[in-house]
Amino acid sequence: MLREGIEAGLIVGIIASYLRQTGHQNLMVPVWIGIVLAIAASLFCGAALLFVAADFPQKEQELFEAVVSLAAVVMLTSMVFWMRQNSSGLKRDLQKSIDRVVHQRSTATAWALVAMAFLAVAREGLESVFFLLAVIQQSPGWESVVSAASGTLVAVLVSYGIYCKGIRLDLKRFFHLTGVFILLVAAGLLAGAIRSLHEAGIWNHLQYVVFDLSEFLPVDGLLGAMLSSFLGYQANPALGELLAYLVFIALTFPFFLRPMSNVPSST
Repeated sequence: MLREGIEAGLIVGIIASYLRQTGHQNLMVPVWIGIVLAIAASLFCGAALLFVAADFPQKEQELFEAVVSLAAVVMLTSMVFWMRQNSSGLKRDLQKSIDRVVHQRSTATAWALVAMAFLAVAREGLESVFFLLAVIQQSPGWESVVSAASGTLVAVLVSYGIYCKGIRLDLKRFFHLTGVFILLVAAGLLAGAIRSLHEAGIWNHLQYVVFDLSEFLPVDGLLGAMLSSFLGYQANPALGELLAYLVFIALTFPFFLRPMSNVPSST
């Protein structure tokens, strides 16, 4: 949630700063409208998913959890690689888009800024909805909720500090470190999806329990619950779950960690 919040805050901050620098502060109203609409749409999507899933029988509930987890894996992975590829030119591209927008007719300008802010925040909001729903389904308890709320609050404060107080943040390093962490989270969600598919009766292969750490690091203990919430830890994973976790790491980490060509940073 810290990562998602700062991504959204960074994009909105670039838009707001450029409008202020170019003397178009009056156009911030459409930006705020887009932000509010995006937050409302994300909350509505989350509420709708919870409402739809509430009446599912047990096996359908497990299948729903698997689908949500797989969607979260795809969203998180694509977000990490998209930001890795585009972060260096993000500011420049946004400023070019704003320049094109402000030279349109006034009504078109307002709608374009609403859409720009809406898409920026809604993208992160919908990713957050699927991610939180998947994590809370796999690791119910106060740890996930408190962690998500804390991350969101810190993201708001950091974004405000970057925009208003001139706080400097090494965004390249931040997105790199959080990208590694999010890939680990996605690997845990993928393993949890395999477990849910088994409980739904769809996947019944490779169910041999590889190891059992319940005695030393139980999932219902504080450390085990935190690891479960963050990384999808299971004290007694089945072989299929462990293979899914390791294969995902083996496929994504080499591509994410490989050096990129030197591109001037825009932050």
